[in-house]
Amino acid sequence: MLSPAVTAPASPTPVDEIASAVDRIGPLHGLPLEDRLWLARHGREVVANAGDILFEEGASAENMILILKGEIHVRRQHGGPMALFIGRAGQMTGVLPFSRMKSYGGQGFAVTPVWALVVSKSIFPEMLQAIPSMTQRVVSTLLDRVREVTRIEQQAEKLTALGKLAGNLAHELNNPASAAQSAASSLAAALRANRESRFKLVNLCLNEDQIQSIESWEEEILNRTTPNQEPNALAFIAREESIRAWLDELCCLNSWEVAPQLAEQAVSIADLDRFRAILGPNETAISLQFFARYLRSSRSVQTLANSTARIFDLIDAIKAYSGMDRAPILEVDVPAGVDATLQMLQSRMTKIEIVRDYEPDLPRISAYGGELNQVWTALLENALDALGNRGMLRLACRLEGEMLLVEIWDAGPGIPLELQERIFEPFFTTKAPGQGLGLGLDNAMRIVRKHRGHLSVRSEPGSTCFRVRLPLDQLQAY
Repeated sequence: MLSPAVTAPASPTPVDEIASAVDRIGPLHGLPLEDRLWLARHGREVVANAGDILFEEGASAENMILILKGEIHVRRQHGGPMALFIGRAGQMTGVLPFSRMKSYGGQGFAVTPVWALVVSKSIFPEMLQAIPSMTQRVVSTLLDRVREVTRIEQQAEKLTALGKLAGNLAHELNNPASAAQSAASSLAAALRANRESRFKLVNLCLNEDQIQSIESWEEEILNRTTPNQEPNALAFIAREESIRAWLDELCCLNSWEVAPQLAEQAVSIADLDRFRAILGPNETAISLQFFARYLRSSRSVQTLANSTARIFDLIDAIKAYSGMDRAPILEVDVPAGVDATLQMLQSRMTKIEIVRDYEPDLPRISAYGGELNQVWTALLENALDALGNRGMLRLACRLEGEMLLVEIWDAGPGIPLELQERIFEPFFTTKAPGQGLGLGLDNAMRIVRKHRGHLSVRSEPGSTCFRVRLPLDQLQAY
């Protein structure tokens, strides 16, 4: 149903002019004049101004629309606005004969002034009888439309997947990057404090025996590679407070900064008393300040090393996931590809227990590595959705005859039996509107078939398993 904004022109256009304009409609080009005159007489001439809403999403589709002039955009509102169709002068759109279209898939509005010829579906049988060639023209248009809509939806699905990947990656990179930034700041503060106090240390004028005793004490403390862990946070705080009180008795400046570093290294009051026996009160305070800053700096350097190593691990995972800098067909380590995909989804797995059952020394297969990673992404995301991002996820890779078998198990609620065959259909989804277009499993199925493999599912409440079988001799697949 067209909106009230679509009206007849103030002065109707002569029928022969409408028939001439119909000849500029791509699918109808070359239609005999008498057939075009039939359409001009039986159709309804309409006009709309730029910005006018022509029809609403979900409204009943009752007309074939021949766009004689202007441009129409159709945008989907539910699930996020996205361009679904752009109709320009020379196109035939709306509901067509043989189409199963019942309602408009998006909101249509005029971008420029529009002049169109509208043919009601109620006269389609009469039109097909009066214009025999219309059948072939309509079928060709329907096929083109299906291909175009499928392409747009697939592109939207890929953009959605890319958005999820970017979000997961940003989350994963944020943690080590924040840790590295904090460690660098702490290291800079410790170095600056030692620079400002360096002359105090020089002025201690320690003798050789004192230097050797201090070095022995520090080595003993530093060799505690696994410091004693207090049973709980309160006990650790008590230890830290006792050290701070001990330092305050020496009139140690910034005891609140020194005490936590010594406590974390499991320094006891007895250790401090032994150190105090080597030096006087002032010398002890200054030396412990420097030692605490050394501990702080060492931990910051270790944090920097661990954080940057984590960032490089993520970069390696991204390269493995995307097949960056590699040929389209390559020797693929399938378990490594599954693990790389897990890395990309790590932010969703904080409450997921992952159980791996990989057969050792599995052979590599020649395949499109980046495309296989799309398969693992679709299957793993479905499993995580089923688990609600908490529970157990089991992954298995093993040989099965001349095939490599990958299994992804989840302990979610399962897929109803009547839906297990339909989940691989394009655009079929059990997710809420806006959370999926129903192309993930369809895309996975097409990729697996491209590799001459097989994708199947077995599901019951509490146990769902997706199985991917890939032939070892992939060279025959291309």
